[in-house]
Amino acid sequence: MKWINKATAVILLSILLTMAMTGCQSSGAKSPEGAQNSAEKNTPDEQAKGGGASNSTSPASENSKGQSAETIKEGSMEKKGNVVLKELAFVYNEITIAISDTANEDQMEQMLGKPDNLKSHTYSADDGTNMDTLIGFTEKVYTYPGLEIKTISIPKGKQDSIFHIEITDPKYATVRNIKAGDSLDTLKTAYPEGKLLGNGAPNEEDDFRYEPSNYVDVMSFHIKDAKVESIQIYSLLD
Repeated sequence: MKWINKATAVILLSILLTMAMTGCQSSGAKSPEGAQNSAEKNTPDEQAKGGGASNSTSPASENSKGQSAETIKEGSMEKKGNVVLKELAFVYNEITIAISDTANEDQMEQMLGKPDNLKSHTYSADDGTNMDTLIGFTEKVYTYPGLEIKTISIPKGKQDSIFHIEITDPKYATVRNIKAGDSLDTLKTAYPEGKLLGNGAPNEEDDFRYEPSNYVDVMSFHIKDAKVESIQIYSLLD
C-alpha cells in the first residue's frame, strides 16, 4: 500500500511539473494571432513615427523647389535702360528717342523718315578740329525740318549712338510734353527741377537747364520772349 501511494505521488508531481512547464512556455510565446494583433497595434505608432520623418522631409523638398522657383522681387535685378537718360528724350509718332540710344542710318529712317541732309565725319589727327580724344570716332549729323540729331560711333565696329538733339519744330515734344512755343510758366511746371541760368526777364533771352543728376547729360531750353524757342538735349563727350 505504501508503494502504491508513493507511485501515485510521483505521477501527480510529474503532472504538476508538466503543467507548470507548459504554462511557462505559453506565457513566454505568443500565438500567431497574438503576434499579428500586436503588430497591428504597433503599426499605427510606428507609421506615425515613420510618417513624421517622411513628412518632415517632404515639406523641405517642396520648400526648396518653391525657393528655386520664387519670382525675383522688384529691385533685385537691374532694370533695362537708364531711367535718367530716358528723361532726356523726345517723342515723335509715339516713338521715344533718347540720348545714348543706338541708331544707325536704317533705324533713323524707320523712326523719322529720310533726312533732308546727312553728313558723316571721322575724326583724325589732321582734320583741323583739334578733337584728339575723338580720333577714330565717326560723327553723323541727320537734319530734318525743325530737328537735328547727331550720332557718334566709337572705333572697332561699335554701333552709332545719339549724343546731341536740337529741336525747333513743335511737332517734336519732350517726354513731359514740352515743345517749341510753350510758355516759360508751362516749362517750369513740367520741369520744376530745372532752373534759369540768367535773370530770366520776360523780354530777354535766357536758358532754362534741366540736369537730372550727373551734369554730363543735359536738357537745355532756350527762352525768348518768355517762350521756348528751341530745345537741346545732349551728352558731353569725353
